[in-house]
Amino acid sequence: MNIGIVGSGHIGGTLAAKLAQAGHDVAVANAHGPQSLQTRLATMGNGVRAATVEEAERFGEVVIVAIPFGQYRSLSPELLRGKIVVDTGNYYPQRDGNFRQLDDDSMTSCELVAEYLQGARVVKGFNALRSDVLRDEGKPAGTPGRLAMPLAGNDVAAKHVVSGLIDEIGFDPVDLGSLAEGGRQIQPGSPVYPARLTALEMMQRLAA
Repeated sequence: MNIGIVGSGHIGGTLAAKLAQAGHDVAVANAHGPQSLQTRLATMGNGVRAATVEEAERFGEVVIVAIPFGQYRSLSPELLRGKIVVDTGNYYPQRDGNFRQLDDDSMTSCELVAEYLQGARVVKGFNALRSDVLRDEGKPAGTPGRLAMPLAGNDVAAKHVVSGLIDEIGFDPVDLGSLAEGGRQIQPGSPVYPARLTALEMMQRLAA
């Protein structure tokens, strides 16, 4: 699968390496341009190439957004229309500035992203575990104690695709529902953010 990643920091860079190791073709981009990524590419392995943000958005059948939440309007709704877009961002007012809809809890951050990216198939995911856990703690399916990774979205087929990617990099996907309901369960301040839990432990904690 062709995967575009917008953002080359801890999460974006880690996912680029892990997804390339799983056999996907990955184009990774940041705001500073492809030349700024040449040194970083050496740590990501084969299957990863540097791109502009526009190139990554065009390239990906799935586009993973790994930039600070407050920068989501730098994305292109036109280029991402119809694509699966994985929102890894988390809202931190001290970094992102204040968003009224998030401060009064009338919306989740992933709903705001989906509202902006009209026509994109937005899935919330890869946001509830630290990058070092993503890098080091993936295990084959069926391994006792395998960690869970939650996701949320309104498009069932899109969530199925993202669940497959989560499984491929070594975690048990746990579908928590819609961008509204599930998004609230995996945002900062929730019981499972950021928590190293098995799928059963995650569901028990949320139920409690």
